[in-house]
Amino acid sequence: MEPTTILLFAAAAVASLFMAWVIGAGSSGATPFAPAVGANAISTMRAAFFVGILGFAGAVTQGGSVSEAVGSGLVDGISLPVSGVIVVLLIGAGLMAIGIYTGYPIATAFTVTGSVVGVGLALGGDPAWGKYAEIGAVWVLTPFVGGGIAYGIASVLPRPDVPEDVSVPLLAGLVGTVVANLEFAFLASAGGTLAAAGATAIPFDGTAATVAVSLGFGAVAAAVVRWDVSRDEAGGLRRFLLSLGALVAFSAGASQVGLAVGPLFPLLEDLPTVSPIAVLLGGGVGILVGSWTSAPRMIKSISQEYASLGPRRSIATLVPSFLIAQTAVLLGVPVSFNEIIVSAIVGSGLAVTGGDGVSPQKLRFTVAAWVGSFILAFGLGYGSMLLLDL
Repeated sequence: MEPTTILLFAAAAVASLFMAWVIGAGSSGATPFAPAVGANAISTMRAAFFVGILGFAGAVTQGGSVSEAVGSGLVDGISLPVSGVIVVLLIGAGLMAIGIYTGYPIATAFTVTGSVVGVGLALGGDPAWGKYAEIGAVWVLTPFVGGGIAYGIASVLPRPDVPEDVSVPLLAGLVGTVVANLEFAFLASAGGTLAAAGATAIPFDGTAATVAVSLGFGAVAAAVVRWDVSRDEAGGLRRFLLSLGALVAFSAGASQVGLAVGPLFPLLEDLPTVSPIAVLLGGGVGILVGSWTSAPRMIKSISQEYASLGPRRSIATLVPSFLIAQTAVLLGVPVSFNEIIVSAIVGSGLAVTGGDGVSPQKLRFTVAAWVGSFILAFGLGYGSMLLLDL
């Protein structure tokens, strides 16, 4: 391999690490524990510490799906060259850095997706219309599905006719069942999920055994949370809230790492000594460092400026956030954690306060930043590659 090519690969790797750092400092590092911080269940600095570790774990164990989609699924008929990868990562990271500096949560998924598509089309690639339809559906439905679920949960939790030692354990059971069916890279040889791995020890039909293990996970989670809430309601709610925050932080790493290292995946064909796992590890480290060094600013912005959150409203926010995030990971769709969390916060706020705790001006600016960042990233990516060709 020529020295110039090696230098370009090194530059792309540095740009990817910077992008991972920005993600950890912004969307991945800030949003998962923001509701818990808003509910005074955990301090800002402690939240940043744990979200970094959990994000790293999610990146390494579940990050391959979205990474492959970002690397090769957004434009057909072409593989991004090293120069295109560098342009994509610099545009995405630059726009995210602006969002961190200003305090407005620019969506990483929008900036990276826009820049990848812009660069790919400028290089002569064909639009991947099927993938665009899938991504567009997730992006458009997220506010309605996430906000709607959050609204429903927040409406039920404070009702006197639905005791919290019943409603909260039911939520825990649902979450536990989903956790049992998450796909992990290290379980690929045993079916990919905890439920499939556990089913191998049950002496009857595979599908029935998997269902039984899944329901068993849910039952155990529900029983533990019911016992905890029954003996100490405030403490039990706080611990369940922190558990949800941990799951969302893990899911954030799994989804967001693909936005940082996904563009590098096509380049690995020319670097057989570098494995995808090594790239995911590098992205996970970048997210971890970003979370530890710069996430507190965005955590404070989301937790305090959007609404005043209590523990019940925070639970209502994090349950749909976890479900949507893992759905996106399963589909291999780049998704914005800012969009997920903010939509859920608004939905729970409408149920609890009728919208009094939500800042309409802040939300308008946020939505404008999301749409504008996608359009700007697309334009910059397309224009930059045309200039480089000239």
